[in-house]
Amino acid sequence: MRATERQRRSGDKWPAWPGNAVNSIDGMSDGGLPEERPEDPFAGMPLFGDLSKALAGQGPLNWEAARQFAQVGATGGTAESNVSPEIRIAYENLARIAGLHVADVIGTSHDLGELRTVTRGQWAAETLEAYRHLFTEMATALGTVQDDDSDDAQAAANDPMMSMMAGLSRMMAPAMVGMSVGSMIGRLATRAFGTHDLPIPRQPSHVTLVPTNIDEFATQWEIPGDEMRLWVLAHEIAGFTLFEAAHVRDTLSALVREHVGGFRPDANAVTEKLGSLDMDDADPMAALQRALNDPELLLGAVTSKEQQALRPRLDALVAVVVGYIDWVVDAVAVRLVGGDALRIAEAVRRQRAETSASDAFVEQLLGIRIGADQVARGKAFVQGVIDRAGDSGMLPMLERSDAIPTPAEVDAPGLWLARING
Repeated sequence: MRATERQRRSGDKWPAWPGNAVNSIDGMSDGGLPEERPEDPFAGMPLFGDLSKALAGQGPLNWEAARQFAQVGATGGTAESNVSPEIRIAYENLARIAGLHVADVIGTSHDLGELRTVTRGQWAAETLEAYRHLFTEMATALGTVQDDDSDDAQAAANDPMMSMMAGLSRMMAPAMVGMSVGSMIGRLATRAFGTHDLPIPRQPSHVTLVPTNIDEFATQWEIPGDEMRLWVLAHEIAGFTLFEAAHVRDTLSALVREHVGGFRPDANAVTEKLGSLDMDDADPMAALQRALNDPELLLGAVTSKEQQALRPRLDALVAVVVGYIDWVVDAVAVRLVGGDALRIAEAVRRQRAETSASDAFVEQLLGIRIGADQVARGKAFVQGVIDRAGDSGMLPMLERSDAIPTPAEVDAPGLWLARING
């Protein structure tokens, strides 16, 4: 190992990233030879040495930090009451009605399985765990050491202070990733209606609702409570039905995994971002919070060519998923809610349009874009199919593994129909 590379990897008090060749167990490498340990940049510095030991063993992502930040973001640090049995029973009764209409519109059988009602804190904890594999792959990709033989990299490696800061940055990275991911999930929990607000499949699959958010939204927009509940149930049941198609679920999951694993680290991004903060600001903590809302800079994440090449396929499938779900909900809501259906849809559209920091994290980290343009693109595809092939025109996408629309077909539904009927 070159000296410069050894300096870049300095810091033997923190663990090797998953996927690296070095396995620190018993000081042996994967090949069974004694491990060549890098020099510790914090040797002789008790404060940093103790911090290094405290953070050792956390892996590519500090899950305790993620869980704590998710709970604080979801609950504001206050205790939550469990969902009452009366509310749960009310949703179960309405779900039977909504489920029958969703099945009729889509043209599938009606089998919801278990319907669950949870608190914001429970939604945050379950969502974090459901997507743990995605966040772990992302953190692993960000923790991969990249060889850099540039003059700047060589100079930094030969500078003891720069070497120490690089080691500190690597040591803190898992905690920073954990805090950022936890904050993202916590903020989403404050307004998510259910499982399918994020159109990413999860296992096990359930129709899961957050009654507090649903009821608060209904109150804010002066929507009758049962009408809002029926609208949300139609949305969640439509998403559940769509992801029951294994090929749709597996294809979207694979694309998201490919995206999160495609990030490339930039060791200078964190230093540059923090160095640019205006600490003379009246509220320096607010300045730091704004930095936490920029994952590509804060986490040192750089979009790769592989991600850029993947983007059209991922965008196309997400557009079809969210567009189809919205199309189904519109059709069901007209039956169940009547004249208020358009008002509810418009209120939800406005909430989507108010992009928050958590939405930006979802888009940048998970590659899921669910803005108005995506929904409109997907709904136009579905409507184009229905206009040409009738109400059952979308069924092949749920029944055939070869019927996932291509990016070109999403913008030209006639091409999709010609292919699957050819």
